[in-house]
Amino acid sequence: MSDIVATNQTILVVGGGISGMTAALEAAEIGKQVIVIEKSPSIGGRVTRLYKYFPKLCFPTCGQEINQRRMAANPNITVLTMAEVTDLQGDAGNYTATVKISPRYVNANCTACGDCASVVEAELDDPHNYNMSKHKGAYLPHNMAMPKRYVLAPEIIATDDAEKAKAACKFDAIDLDMQEETLELKAGAVVWATGWRPFDAAKIQPYGYDRIDNVISSVEFERMMDPFGPTGGKLVRPSDGKEAKNIAFIQCAGSRDRNYLKHCSRICCMASLKQSTYVTEKFGDEADVSIYYIDIRAIDRFDNFYQRVKENPNVTFIKSKVANIVENKKNGNPVLNGVNVEGYHRYANEHDMVVLAVGMQPSVDKNAFPIELKLNDEGFIESDEANGGIFAAGCSADALDVNRAVQSATASALKAIQVVNRVAQAEG
Repeated sequence: MSDIVATNQTILVVGGGISGMTAALEAAEIGKQVIVIEKSPSIGGRVTRLYKYFPKLCFPTCGQEINQRRMAANPNITVLTMAEVTDLQGDAGNYTATVKISPRYVNANCTACGDCASVVEAELDDPHNYNMSKHKGAYLPHNMAMPKRYVLAPEIIATDDAEKAKAACKFDAIDLDMQEETLELKAGAVVWATGWRPFDAAKIQPYGYDRIDNVISSVEFERMMDPFGPTGGKLVRPSDGKEAKNIAFIQCAGSRDRNYLKHCSRICCMASLKQSTYVTEKFGDEADVSIYYIDIRAIDRFDNFYQRVKENPNVTFIKSKVANIVENKKNGNPVLNGVNVEGYHRYANEHDMVVLAVGMQPSVDKNAFPIELKLNDEGFIESDEANGGIFAAGCSADALDVNRAVQSATASALKAIQVVNRVAQAEG
């Protein structure tokens, strides 16, 4: 890693999700040198965990593959995975970032053949599937992983599994002596694109996420529908593996609530509308979908999609803030209690499974930034001159859908380009 050349005309992109990739490509394709720092073993971020986009219901792998090919083909982009910015000093035009790189224990010889995984016995929770399944101690992060290279989990290092993985590799790709590295990189501007994380549904005690098996989060539901997900694309209940045809979606689960997230995450309504189509496509006339909502926020072109879902006779909209969820102990069904405010009808509705539409919050906590930045009350980075040459992209700046995150990243890349251009002019 010591051969990386970075100057005050380099743009540092922190985060390799859809926003970070966009920012990197926008800058690199006009000739700027870009270094992408990604904490996980591969780039792509949360888009790689989606089954489909709304409103067109197309698969994200298509656009993702195009972006990955563009990045791989561009000599102006350097990608560091399993890397984290631990310190950032300086100001616009003159930053120094301290970057910690964790050992992968697999070098560039890897062909992703999978022989190492086939001999490893240890199994660990798979974060790509929100821990709903396991992966081997030697693993490929996911089917679209870039780099297409296996990882050895640190838990198996210095165990028999590690030695077996090394012995199974025909390409001398396993390096058990890899150590943590620390780099210092210069940069003229920084695009902060660390993305978002889902709100912890377990904090909403009345909804029973942590005690009722058949109450899951919207991000978990999304992974279930993916053929590469924890159920192989089968829509089944966690408790007993039975098909879940009667599904309730609860909007604003932890959002727009002074006890949890005060802000609206903007994507949740559309995500649930999208996910309702998964159920109706899977089960046809046998599907029974209920959407419990405060109000549906589907503006502009999204309203057409909303109207199409409303026209489906197998989807019912219930205007209500669900009060609590209890479990029918006889069959494991969640029972929702509340009041339908349209007519003020009390209900105790039983469903096969409940999906909580959890909100978005920044991936980086307010007190965890390596440099002081101007943040709003929710922890998102504000557009402020006080942030100097550091610009937030995508969901580091606000709760955004994929389309708006890409637009935000493009704008941030242009701002970063202007900073390094001024550096070049001053030095020229």
